[in-house]
Amino acid sequence: MTQETENRPKPLNRNDFPVFVTLQTRWMDNDVYGHLNNVVYYSLFDTAVNRYLIEQGALDLHHGEVIGLVIETHCNFFASLAFPQWVEAGLRVTKRGRSSVRYEIGLFAEGEPLCAARGHFVHVYVDRETRRPVAALPETYQQALRALEMP
Repeated sequence: MTQETENRPKPLNRNDFPVFVTLQTRWMDNDVYGHLNNVVYYSLFDTAVNRYLIEQGALDLHHGEVIGLVIETHCNFFASLAFPQWVEAGLRVTKRGRSSVRYEIGLFAEGEPLCAARGHFVHVYVDRETRRPVAALPETYQQALRALEMP
């Protein structure tokens, strides 16, 4: 095995994620090659994390004082996903700062043991009005994030 092969990202399995969010692909997600266009994977990442935060009562889209801005994102692809297909997004938090969180996401075809894509993005949480980083995340966020941390 070469150094390059050893360092190449590998698909993760379901046990690497404590929480899953199920998402439906859409007709418009496919590209001319018959699979999800690469930009759709980033949209699925964003949708999975934000839906989880909304369902946990942390993110209030319209009235919350704190909002998350994406400052970094990345994706590795291992297998194709396509419409019509259910996607199971595994979520985990790998790093938390005072006002930032690194989310890692694995996108799995329904029932598959290994992810078709894996990636991450970093949210910096800011005050809605000033757009300046918050001093600390509200307790509702802290609670939601604890459930995404691996032991």
